[in-house]
Amino acid sequence: MRQKRVIIALSLFLILVVFMGCQEQTDEVNEQKIDPDESSEAIAEDKDRDETTLEEDPNNENEHSEDALHPEEEEEETEALYKIDQDTWNVEPITDEANKDVVLLTIDDAPEKYGLEMAHILDELNAPAIFFVNGHFIQTEEQQDALREIHELGFAIGNHTYNHSNLKDISEDEQRKEIVELNDLIEEVIGERPKFFRAPHGANTDFSEELVKQEGMVMMNWTYGYDYFEPYMDKEKLTEAMITGEGPEVDVDYSLLKPGANLLMHDREWTKDALADIVTGLREQGYEMVDPDLIEKNIE
Repeated sequence: MRQKRVIIALSLFLILVVFMGCQEQTDEVNEQKIDPDESSEAIAEDKDRDETTLEEDPNNENEHSEDALHPEEEEEETEALYKIDQDTWNVEPITDEANKDVVLLTIDDAPEKYGLEMAHILDELNAPAIFFVNGHFIQTEEQQDALREIHELGFAIGNHTYNHSNLKDISEDEQRKEIVELNDLIEEVIGERPKFFRAPHGANTDFSEELVKQEGMVMMNWTYGYDYFEPYMDKEKLTEAMITGEGPEVDVDYSLLKPGANLLMHDREWTKDALADIVTGLREQGYEMVDPDLIEKNIE
């Protein structure tokens, strides 16, 4: 009996020893663990550190992934092949690759009545041109839609002053309004400012010349045009005058047509009617219609 009690006591002692050993191991493990509050702060600090790294590191993987999904297209600038001679107003090649036998088509006073129709005629003929716009012709929504469509067809848009005023007859403040306010309006309609300027009647001033440069536009007049003379307000006569360069009924009995000619036309019914024949006649003489995008712009 006594022997049995001894065995039981030893068994209880061994169980107690084992229990105490397990408890000590558990305590050691708990001591190695991070306090829950400290753990939360550490996680927050790690997250802040990661977010800061993403913001500051321009080469992080997330940014590269976004660029891969949405690459940004850079507009390629067209290399200039021509320039406008500021003395003669001719279109002159500036590289050996440029075709010398070119003429520039320009349409003033657009888009009054026939400008959009003229743009479609030129578009069908694949003949580029500059449409010089007046502000009083783009006041209504319909007129602005016409300008927008001309631009969307791919034609260059030029500034021809807001009210077609003679710049030599108005103050510098008025000249600024005529030029800058039209640029603002055109930009509002088509999303970009004009790159070319032509003064009404070809009448520039020292002030307007400097302002045009500040506005980043190329100034130009023209080498010849006939549709504003009464004898040439006729489809056949105008066609003949434009493709020969001669206007005998206005004392121009010699040809003004030569490589680089800067041709002046207007938004007029007779010009619209003659336009296709003018383009065809010039091409038959070996002339190409120069793309205004290839003309050197004012980057000052």
